[in-house]
Amino acid sequence: MAKSVITHRLWTYVRHVLTAWNTTGEGIHSPYLFELVRFILRDRNPYYCFFDIERRREMLLACEDTLDVVDYGSRGTKEGKHCQRRVCDIAKSHLESAKVGQMLFRLVEWMGKKEKRQLKILELGTSLGITTAYLAVPDSRNEVMTLEGSDAVLNVAKSVWKALKIENISWKEGNIDNTLLDCAREKLDVAYVDANHTFEATMRYVAFLLPRMHEKGVIIVDDIHYSNEMERAWKSLKMNELVTTSMDLYHVGLLVVDPHYLKRHYVINL
Repeated sequence: MAKSVITHRLWTYVRHVLTAWNTTGEGIHSPYLFELVRFILRDRNPYYCFFDIERRREMLLACEDTLDVVDYGSRGTKEGKHCQRRVCDIAKSHLESAKVGQMLFRLVEWMGKKEKRQLKILELGTSLGITTAYLAVPDSRNEVMTLEGSDAVLNVAKSVWKALKIENISWKEGNIDNTLLDCAREKLDVAYVDANHTFEATMRYVAFLLPRMHEKGVIIVDDIHYSNEMERAWKSLKMNELVTTSMDLYHVGLLVVDPHYLKRHYVINL
């Protein structure tokens, strides 16, 4: 990793710690958002599925099998760049942390209880399927669709879901710029964006998703402080007229869509 990248991430982390609210939701007037923040920050219960998912992560981190990966992301091309990568290297560099994955689990479980119906969830960027598992296991009635550019990587993810006996995940393989157009024909409750970490792609994906979200729908954008490009994208996204509340949790950002809220931005320790 380049020295400039390390310096950027160190600076943004220190800035986040110094400006974040480490609270249980005090100062947030909306009861719904207050409960959301309190739920994300304070629930540390080790849910039944966490151990099994994290055991799969450990197995991926130890797997030295080599895959022929097609990369359409920030380092790839529109046609896809082929490269050889070990599973353990992909797991080390691309898997979301357990803390964020478990936050997503709690968020989906909480939203399902509040809405009292099955949720429709879309993930952009499957990788090895660990985050997908966290999104899917809160309720087997929820419908989870995940998009992945590389079939070799997707096959590993499918083996993870099979081992975890998760059956409410469907998928599309190929360039997300193309497969996304076939998705979200119905309103979405949760969208998780972890694909092409560039300003242009992130802005395009979220612009496509925002009008397709249910009221109180949440878009989670990964790695909002990953680079100057992603920081610029995050600053622009939270000002979008369809976004009424944004929450910067450092590793991810939450965009809440609800016309009944006054526009607010929060920086919160996860």
